Amino acid sequence: MAASERTALGPLVGAIDQGTSSTRFLVFNAKTAELLSHHQVEIKQEFPREGWVEQDPKEILNSVYECVEKTCEKMKQLNINIGNIRAIGVTNQRETTVVWDKTTGEPLYNAIVWLDLRTQSTVERLLKRIPGKNKTFSKFKTGLPLSTYFSAVKLRWLLDNVEEIRKAVEDRRAMFGTIDSWLIWSLTGGKNGGIHCTDVTNASRTMLFNIHSLEWDPELCKFFDIPMEILPNVRSSSEVYGLMKICPSRKSGALTGVPISGCLGDQSAALVGQMCFRDGQAKNTLSQYWFKILILRVLKRYGTGCFLLCNTGQKSVFSEHGLITTIAYKMGRDKPAFYALEGSVAIAGAVVRWLRDNLGIAKTSQEVEKLAADVGTSYGCYFVPAFSGLYAPYWEPSARGIICGLTQFTNKSHIAFAALEAVCFQTREILDAMNKDCGIPLSQLQVDGGMTNNKILMQLQSDILCIPVVKPSMPETTALGAAMAAGAAEGVGVWSLNPGDLTAVTCERFEPQINPEESEYRYARWKKAVMKSMGWETSDSPNGDTSIFSSLPLGIFIMSSMVMLIGAKYISGK
Repeated sequence: MAASERTALGPLVGAIDQGTSSTRFLVFNAKTAELLSHHQVEIKQEFPREGWVEQDPKEILNSVYECVEKTCEKMKQLNINIGNIRAIGVTNQRETTVVWDKTTGEPLYNAIVWLDLRTQSTVERLLKRIPGKNKTFSKFKTGLPLSTYFSAVKLRWLLDNVEEIRKAVEDRRAMFGTIDSWLIWSLTGGKNGGIHCTDVTNASRTMLFNIHSLEWDPELCKFFDIPMEILPNVRSSSEVYGLMKICPSRKSGALTGVPISGCLGDQSAALVGQMCFRDGQAKNTLSQYWFKILILRVLKRYGTGCFLLCNTGQKSVFSEHGLITTIAYKMGRDKPAFYALEGSVAIAGAVVRWLRDNLGIAKTSQEVEKLAADVGTSYGCYFVPAFSGLYAPYWEPSARGIICGLTQFTNKSHIAFAALEAVCFQTREILDAMNKDCGIPLSQLQVDGGMTNNKILMQLQSDILCIPVVKPSMPETTALGAAMAAGAAEGVGVWSLNPGDLTAVTCERFEPQINPEESEYRYARWKKAVMKSMGWETSDSPNGDTSIFSSLPLGIFIMSSMVMLIGAKYISGK
């Protein structure tokens, strides 16, 4: 591109893509949807105990500032005028929970990440208050089952266990939000007038939000004992929330005054970026846990699982087959909300990391693909990666991972193939449920995310689903969705969402290559393996503190024995 062409690109839109393993800032041409520049920063995760996953909210915020600064520097080197950036959109990991002090701007605890399991006892305690221990008691208000997955139980845990947060709530200093709220509040001024808001897609993942009235639900807040004054204001996915402000500590102000005008949870952003605007269109995000950078040169975003969403239009469809109902998007203050059915799988891409780090059968993610390609079959081996229980369509926390069908002939290549095949079987389960609930059988599946560069996986996906799988050539559909929402906002108006104005995306297409009978046979064997994975863990399993000192009598015995030994050694003069 010539220098004159670069300086005459027209309006540009930025997108903050904040995932669980990385943060990125990307800039798109609003007329062509071309990605012009981007920068990525990796984010640390902390695992204080088994099943606990946390992140530092300040590290997340600083990573956003760094990505914005570095991207702007790259654009200047390319002779692209950053003054043409007319708006910024935000897309984020959903459900991850942050509480901070509005007077100091400081987080009061680490962010509890969406896949954290510490709240299982909280869920069980809450279930005892529900007649029949019905996990779907709020289904017709929230679309969600009671689960460790969603924000309300994470916030309840924080209020129960973190004194600093309880005190801040009492003093009316506390603010709650998902990652989008924390970022928008901080970027628009923080303690100096920052905007405390979220959008409908993120709010719909809290279990506190009525997806019909599009408001926080007083009855649900009372059930979870959450004070409503700490909740953010709920806005549409496409409107001006506030203007970027200079960060005093970093002296970062390259985009000061640019409106933040788009906000979507990551899966909803991908739905928009894939342009799934018609009823019955679906996308599947297959994300590579931790090591997706090994698969995708331009990192997509973090995720341990795969998530399949189907746009059901302005009608909220409630699943009878284990899926959840969520808000897909609301593209303007006065525009209607659109809904989606979603199937969430806890472990998909994470299984590749497990093969690499825990079993050591491969050094890289590409090597797992090569191992699978070498044999082309699992040879009757089936892998159920229920490391954190099973999400949709089972919602079964007692399940644990199993590998079955092993023989003396089975080797690491067969296990690698079975692991990739497991991702496809899990997608098949939620797609079957979606077809039953929607009554609109899908003719093809649109995919994105880090794992989609694995061609063996994509072909397996098509074979197991018995429909074509379509992968866009432009992989940044999540960030693109956030940019589209920001650019289309009232008062910005540089990105048209009219179907005729949307730029066509070129795609790679994978067609089924096995007959349906073989697919059904393999799927039936997988379902048999799933049944065997259930019931391994119970609520009274000793999965908390397994230290010998967790037993009081044993602890007293050991401590007294140690004192006697030390005393004897002292008396003997040794």
